[in-house]
Amino acid sequence: MRKIQIHTPYITLGQLLKKMELVNSGGEAKYFLQQKCVKVNQAVETRRGRKIYPSDQIEIKGYGNVQVYTN
Repeated sequence: MRKIQIHTPYITLGQLLKKMELVNSGGEAKYFLQQKCVKVNQAVETRRGRKIYPSDQIEIKGYGNVQVYTN
């Protein structure tokens, strides 16, 4: 499981993908979400603007699970 620290109450899915260095831009994030299966709380998610909170469970096919936490 990969852990990503944030300093705000939430992060968007597109920002999370950038922070994980899986994409470089919002356009790439949109394409990534169309090509890869990304689940948030066991539901497939295709919106790069989806808010991700520390309690959410994120799974990215081929990359594993991701946990977001605050300091």
